Amino acid sequence: MRTNEATNRARIHFGSGYNCAESVLLAIAEDVLKVKHDLIPKIATGFGGGISRQGCICGAVSGAIMGLGLKYGRSSPEELRARTYNRVVEFLRQFRGKHGSIICKELCGCDLSTIEGIRKFRDENVHAEKCTSFVSTAVKIFTILINEIPSENNSTPIAYEENVRKQDREPKK
Repeated sequence: MRTNEATNRARIHFGSGYNCAESVLLAIAEDVLKVKHDLIPKIATGFGGGISRQGCICGAVSGAIMGLGLKYGRSSPEELRARTYNRVVEFLRQFRGKHGSIICKELCGCDLSTIEGIRKFRDENVHAEKCTSFVSTAVKIFTILINEIPSENNSTPIAYEENVRKQDREPKK
């Protein structure tokens, strides 16, 4: 599926009542990765509003990170994490570059853990005016990242850790 189609699907989910994390994960899983499972969007529900309206990491960001886990995540502890971690780090870099933060409270300009913050969110139509853009950006960046050929950067802390773990598992001579 093309980026615009997946982005539009996420926006439709978001407009229909799914939260930011659910919307992004649904579009990524079903429309991009072709993964359909009854745990999606359930697994993302608690991440909306910066983790259950606590204003922490943006739910759209969390949904995309879960999508990266679906695509590149491990199935056993022997598998290396770097492939996933490197893409998540790049996702975060690009999202921050576009919006200035990955923190819900900073992005929305209101504290959803308070009644005043919820009022401000509703009165200023933050859902439509701001959050829809975050949902769109998360899906766009995701689709770009999965279609890029990753550069092998062996000088990152992630690569270093993976190399050490790999050496630890090799038989000693």
